[in-house]
Amino acid sequence: MDWKPSQFEGIEIKVLYENKEIGEMTCLLRWQPGTTLPFHKHPEIEQSYVIEGSFSDHDGICRAGEFVWRKPGSLHETHSAEGCTILAIYRKPNIFRNSAGFDAAAKQRIATDHAPRTHQAR
Repeated sequence: MDWKPSQFEGIEIKVLYENKEIGEMTCLLRWQPGTTLPFHKHPEIEQSYVIEGSFSDHDGICRAGEFVWRKPGSLHETHSAEGCTILAIYRKPNIFRNSAGFDAAAKQRIATDHAPRTHQAR
């Protein structure tokens, strides 16, 4: 299984499981230092485990050995200053700003949208 470019510059993907019919995917994501994933919405739960490096958003920083999940409807933009490798599990694909299904007023709600975060022991 090889790393392949994703639709976003600076992020490579290795798909471990995918069911396109229902939108599920489990994958490894490798982010180059300084990469930002544009503002998006999670229509279903997203789960991420950081294997190495770190990423951050408005809720804080998630480092190697930590796990974070996003509740349905969560909104955020994600950045990795140092680069990272993440195991990500999606029940439905993310919806990015300026794409079908994205609520134009959604960004205004981000200040009140705080998903629970669970940290794992290193």
